[in-house]
Amino acid sequence: MKRKAAPPKSARKPKLHQPEVLPAEETDELELEAEPTEEEIATSLPVPATNAARGPDAAEPELNDSDLVAVSPHDPFRRYLEELRRYPLLSPEEEFHLAMRLRDQGDLQAAKVLVSANLRLVVKIAFEYRTMYSNVLDLIQEGNIGLMKAVSKFDPTKGARLGYYASWWIRSYILKYLLDNFRLVKIGTTQAQKKLFYHLMREKERLEAQGLLAGPKLLAEKLNVREKDIVEMEQRLSGRGAELSLDAPVDRDGENPARQVSFLPDSAEAADEVLARQQLIRLLQERLPQFEETLNPKEVKILRERLLSEEPKTLQEVADLYGLTRERARQIEAKVIEKLREFLKPAL
Repeated sequence: MKRKAAPPKSARKPKLHQPEVLPAEETDELELEAEPTEEEIATSLPVPATNAARGPDAAEPELNDSDLVAVSPHDPFRRYLEELRRYPLLSPEEEFHLAMRLRDQGDLQAAKVLVSANLRLVVKIAFEYRTMYSNVLDLIQEGNIGLMKAVSKFDPTKGARLGYYASWWIRSYILKYLLDNFRLVKIGTTQAQKKLFYHLMREKERLEAQGLLAGPKLLAEKLNVREKDIVEMEQRLSGRGAELSLDAPVDRDGENPARQVSFLPDSAEAADEVLARQQLIRLLQERLPQFEETLNPKEVKILRERLLSEEPKTLQEVADLYGLTRERARQIEAKVIEKLREFLKPAL
């Protein structure tokens, strides 16, 4: 049997010696606002068993009809799947050559082919989260953005398939979208909260499987966060943390016609505080001319332009006006305030 000629050395795929292609090695951050960093992608996001078992050099998973729910033939999602079948999968050699063209020459056509050939992978990963979000097309759209990001950063010389590398980016974009849209009010606004959103329930199930009581204290130790954050996130993820309409009745039986909005605290200033402030303003207006007679011209200028002006000048502007340092102007201002306090003390 005639053997096939080996590809030239420059085009051969490097041997895989260690899985050093995870996004944790990248130093750039994702370009979206408040988005997980690449280190979080490698260390904080849940890794599916299929990816871990396949390894970096495995091919992309096939999208089988058995993985999909039954939908109408006229459904937009079904039409999208039919469009995907137009784009063939790439062999490792084809993928390597296209990735090298993109990296070395900036060939956008090569990038388009790489993205098109891996659109099935996005659908496969998006379906893992269909129980968390009803509109799978939205998840696919976010995953496609992650796929394009992965293609733009992919280095074929590291020895891994694009499908393995891209799965981290696809998953991170989908999880970011879920985090932002899980509730009307965002529940993950800090790094600690994002980590809890990704790992809290999984860690709780793992501890309970070992026969341990997964309380807030133990979970906080395992996840290296504050116990207060654990309690807060559990409340947000439970029914108690769900959004409540202000027009919802207080009594579900309908006996009490009051609405939730009736029990909101009034943000307006209290009447006694308004009266006290008005009296203080009136006292200042009556006593200020007499108080200014006790000050020198420099102090009067600071009083009027810093303390009484609707648009007060900065300390630096006052200092430049009198040839002083900013610190000296601050000291004079503090002295004027102390004099005013002593002057008004008998009246107050």
